[in-house]
Amino acid sequence: MTSPFSGRRSRGRTDGPRASFRQLLPFLFEHKRTLVIVTVLSVAAAVTTLAQPLLVGEVISRVQAGSPLEWLVWALVVLVIASSVISGYQHYLLQRTGTAVVFSSRRRLIARILHLPIREFDARRTGDIVSRVGTDTTLLYAVLTQGLADSIGNVLIFVGAIIAMLVIDPLLLLLILVVIGASFGVVGALSGRIRRHTSAQQEKVGELASAVERAVGSIRTVRAAGAAEREQAGITETAAEAYGIGVRIAKASALVVPIAGIALQLSLLVVLGVGGFRVASGAITIASLVTFVMFLFFLIQPLGSFFGAITSVNQALGALGRIQEVLDLPTESEDDAAIAARTAQTMQESSDAAIEFRDVRFRYPAAVIAARQQTEAEAKAMLASAHVDTSALETIEAEDTAGDVLRGVSFRVPRGSRVALVGPSGAGKSTTLSLIERFYDPAEGEILLDGRDIRTLDRDELRARLGYVEQDAPTLAGTIGDNLRLASPDATDAECERVLREVNLGEVLDRSPLGLDAPVGEAGVMLSGGERQRLAIARALLAAPPILLLDESTSSLDGLNEQRMREAIDSVAEGRTLIVIAHRLSTVVDSDVIVVLEGGRVVGQGTHSELVATVPLYRDLAKHQLLV
Repeated sequence: MTSPFSGRRSRGRTDGPRASFRQLLPFLFEHKRTLVIVTVLSVAAAVTTLAQPLLVGEVISRVQAGSPLEWLVWALVVLVIASSVISGYQHYLLQRTGTAVVFSSRRRLIARILHLPIREFDARRTGDIVSRVGTDTTLLYAVLTQGLADSIGNVLIFVGAIIAMLVIDPLLLLLILVVIGASFGVVGALSGRIRRHTSAQQEKVGELASAVERAVGSIRTVRAAGAAEREQAGITETAAEAYGIGVRIAKASALVVPIAGIALQLSLLVVLGVGGFRVASGAITIASLVTFVMFLFFLIQPLGSFFGAITSVNQALGALGRIQEVLDLPTESEDDAAIAARTAQTMQESSDAAIEFRDVRFRYPAAVIAARQQTEAEAKAMLASAHVDTSALETIEAEDTAGDVLRGVSFRVPRGSRVALVGPSGAGKSTTLSLIERFYDPAEGEILLDGRDIRTLDRDELRARLGYVEQDAPTLAGTIGDNLRLASPDATDAECERVLREVNLGEVLDRSPLGLDAPVGEAGVMLSGGERQRLAIARALLAAPPILLLDESTSSLDGLNEQRMREAIDSVAEGRTLIVIAHRLSTVVDSDVIVVLEGGRVVGQGTHSELVATVPLYRDLAKHQLLV
């Protein structure tokens, strides 16, 4: 059974992004100093290891000849102890470096994710992004801890053992190489399957994280709709699919792991059988046979490490493909470099417009449209399962799915004025503010800030001049002070308390002895909807930028708090420019200019009285108090 809200995507996809071993090297080379030390230790361990069979053979020969052992036994003891100490320290360095590689990859991912264009977040699941930072990076740890970094030492042991065995008895060596060659063929066939399955499993883990994150984030809606069992079934199904892929990986790995053991056992049987015959025939001595057997074990040991490294590296490369997919995405700054190369800077000698739209056209990317359509379908399915009428959802985000969202929009916002954007749902109001903030860039036309095309401005410089209050008024987990200082990290406690009381949030401060250090809970769950909205406005007011963008910022407030909010905004708006998406008529009537949008076009501009007389749509909206 599939939950209507489970958010399944790309069902049937079995192969995710794949990385090459070359893409793994930068993560390793960040720790090249440690890897050099590990390499030196590997060489030392190889020398001490290869010397042991030679000493054992010499001991046996002297015992058979009745000669004194002298220093040989002590030398053998020293070699065994030295080999163990070197291996232990090498293991510590590999564990530490593996942890450092995970940290390094997470640091790079976090730095990239937090600077990606907004379109990437609109087109991707939050849980999937989070899983790349957590689960996928962990698999890189196995690369260093399961035999890759000490491969040089293993190669030396492998080559040294072969040379010694060749000197002792070429015939026995030839028989063993046949067995080893066959095992290599099997491992090569299985390694590609492991990588494909790992990529598919990580994709499914990403879907699982997204489903859990969405369900937990909407737990009140889920409980109210009586959909907990259906959500559980849908998420469990995704987990079961990840489990099924994990079983396939386990099967493939289970075939790889015993190959080294089988190769050792077959090789040992060949050596004992054929070698015993050759001892009996006088072709080799007992000491030579014992030395050969010891070299055989040293030959199989690095071979087993190599097989284990193949499995871990293939799993890591599957996860690295998903990590690299994000690291290869351009950041906003990289986007700007491409845009600046083709955007002519527009200047006006004397412009009294703080913001100006000139024939702006915009359409959301196809991936964003698809993601939002799916989210809307999931919401409808959830409400339908609770027998809630979903007809009202037909117009939600309609602007995102109806081709061009803005169709030749032009208007001016005089400096120091208050401009209201009104229109039915889906008219393009919120998109207009997103374009001013440069969350997206227009396909055609220009948006000017003080006479300059905003695409020629540094994004940080642009956003420092803008105060933006989103429609959903998000609140970050943490304290009241943390939320207020998000854009004003140097604000004093007195300044924070002042702006909170200006937006009528003094009671929130007073009801907790912690004051500004009072926690707001995950997503502000400890505050009401109106309090979260006022907190978001207070954050913008504290920063006091020259331009304020308010997206239906009073929609969750009652009459008293709306009046207090308007007074606070009026007090801070003096000398500043305001662009307000209006939700209520009371917010609109005092505006210097009202811009009426419908279907992505401007159908009227003017004052309240002018628009009532000349624009039927505005007259109808005003009649219904703009509650649309």
